[in-house]
Amino acid sequence: MATKRIEYIDAMRGFTMILVVYSHICHFCLGDSLLGYNGTFFLFRLPCFFMLSGWLFGPVATRTFATIARKKFMVQIVPTFIFLLLLAPPPEFFHQLGALKGGYWFTFVLFEFFILYMLIVRLGSKWRPWVALIVTFASFVYARYYNSIQMSATGFLALAVNGLGFLSVVLWRFFLFFCVGAWMRRHFDAFIRWTSKPAVILAIAVAFFAIASTPHIDNIWFEMFRFYVGGITGMWLVFTCFRLSGKWLQRLHLSKPLQYVGTRTLDIYLLHYFFLPRFLMPYADQLKAFDSHFVEFWVILAVSMIVLALSLLASYIIRLSPFLGHYLFGVKYEQKSL
Repeated sequence: MATKRIEYIDAMRGFTMILVVYSHICHFCLGDSLLGYNGTFFLFRLPCFFMLSGWLFGPVATRTFATIARKKFMVQIVPTFIFLLLLAPPPEFFHQLGALKGGYWFTFVLFEFFILYMLIVRLGSKWRPWVALIVTFASFVYARYYNSIQMSATGFLALAVNGLGFLSVVLWRFFLFFCVGAWMRRHFDAFIRWTSKPAVILAIAVAFFAIASTPHIDNIWFEMFRFYVGGITGMWLVFTCFRLSGKWLQRLHLSKPLQYVGTRTLDIYLLHYFFLPRFLMPYADQLKAFDSHFVEFWVILAVSMIVLALSLLASYIIRLSPFLGHYLFGVKYEQKSL
């Protein structure tokens, strides 16, 4: 029996996917990742995605390890390398196998999180949070000094650093958000009661915006605090807003479109790199000349909507083929009875 989809979860996934495209427009097409409030979006965008992934994965993590790993590998890893080969054919392909995988790191790291979490679950509830914290914080420290370590590494150490780079260990710093999502699912009723209180919602919002407004400080403890506390409060705020705003989104006719995008996040993620308008780079200075995040936001959002529409159109065409739909996006097609 198919699992019933939760509308506000799909809508939130759609919203977060739009922010991913938005971020990539800033970075790859305009050369500045801080344009149009993207610095604030950065605090909660990926934490939201990993939290939702943990929330959805938590209940199945105790099932047969090999079966789940094989299914996730076919859905997460195989399409990732197919699209990376299309985007960067050899020999360039082999230069894209570092931590960021030519931009396709998310699905790769998400697969690793599935494996990590299944292993941690088998350690028992006593050790689960401690191992998750050690993995997360060790990765954060390693990521902070990764470039200097990579530049100075030689011999066996260089091979080890490259191996950890291929495994994207520097991005395991997001693992805490995945685990928090799984924790939310296990204690969902209590979490809902707690985050339905106006005073709690206000406190979370104040905490997030206070952290988001802080300037950068070159201190590892501050960076860690901002990354994790800002990420957790931000993703909880977004989650709560979508959970409570279903009727409001319907009145604005945004609910169904966001839900549709939310059911195509893998397709969009894999396809949108092919439609990024990199020719906009020469016009970046003209956009910055307005000196207005508000203007930047609406311009970048408009471009993002175009990229999103092209990605969805390509997804629709590809899914017309059961073979392509299955191996590129992991779509399961119903067998037609004779």
